[in-house]
Amino acid sequence: MSAHERYLIAGGRVDIAELPKVSLHDHLDGGLRPQTIVELADEAGIAIPAPDAESLEDWFVESADSGSLETYLETFAVTTAVMQTKHSLSRVAREFVTDLAADGVVYGEIRWAPEQHLERGLSLDEAVEAVQEGIEHGIEDARRATGHDIRIGQLISAMRQADRAVEIAELAVRHRTRGVVGFDIAGPEDGFPPSRLVDAFDFLAEEWMPVTVHAGEAAGLDSIRSALLDGRALRLGHGVRIALDVDVDGADDETTFVSLGPLAQWVKDREIALELAPSSNLQTGGIEAWGDDLVDHPFDLLYQLGFRVTVNTDNRLMSQTTITRELSLLVDAFGYDLSDLEVFQLNAAAASFLPVEDREDLADRISDGFDQAGR
Repeated sequence: MSAHERYLIAGGRVDIAELPKVSLHDHLDGGLRPQTIVELADEAGIAIPAPDAESLEDWFVESADSGSLETYLETFAVTTAVMQTKHSLSRVAREFVTDLAADGVVYGEIRWAPEQHLERGLSLDEAVEAVQEGIEHGIEDARRATGHDIRIGQLISAMRQADRAVEIAELAVRHRTRGVVGFDIAGPEDGFPPSRLVDAFDFLAEEWMPVTVHAGEAAGLDSIRSALLDGRALRLGHGVRIALDVDVDGADDETTFVSLGPLAQWVKDREIALELAPSSNLQTGGIEAWGDDLVDHPFDLLYQLGFRVTVNTDNRLMSQTTITRELSLLVDAFGYDLSDLEVFQLNAAAASFLPVEDREDLADRISDGFDQAGR
């Protein structure tokens, strides 16, 4: 988002960027600054698809806007290539945090897969430590620059198509007192169900490590079911296709009957958060069952039915977006007001992998910020 671009709500009185926000689903290797990629590639002697930051940014957006998760994921070969040293990982994490702070984020969970960053000699532990160092510098940068107080946790992801999940789960547990707040699995969803990694999930359950699982983005209800049963997921990464288990019958122009299948009912009743990312869900074909425009996204259906919906960016570089922009797009599509945006942030605070007392403090901070903005 441009420093001069504003997204207004409440009759033009409130800039969404200034509202306190929570980011639960944001990939480290999907949030690099284009100029940083150019500079790191030059330092490492790596060829990139475009010669300058502006054209590189356009390349990412065009390449990611494919309607296929598999094609979308191919863009990450470029970003991970320049994130293979302590210096590069720390720099990317530092800038990532300051960019979140500039977007009004007060709490964020950054997910990434350390196993993808070992090509130049780093160990798994060294990679995690490098990212944590960058996060801490970014937090201090934001505080010094604007007085903005932001808190960040790492979500350690295992690649679901690989065979290192137990090792990565052990890595996450090792660093749980040094910045890591939870575990995730990422990568191609279709054909790689969470049940393949059940040993890792068993270990994490025994260690009381919170888990979120990418499910219901490129695969359907069976993937979500496996995330909940095999993965013990407390949140669903995207989870948009849970709407396939919702039956909507418009009996006439004035009456609509809605019924939930057992899986959707469970997700709703247990308040399992859906980490929805509207722009990304369009790009990857996640909502193709309902249409190809944001207004077709089942976000509003799920919200109106009482699911714990949250708003996320997924990959800010590939979608050329911020949480502020995602919220603005939802306002335009569904007519949400300030109170709706507050609900989305409180949902995210409640679903965060913080201790309960910290979640309550975070909710208070959000409510105070929205109250002040609405005056």
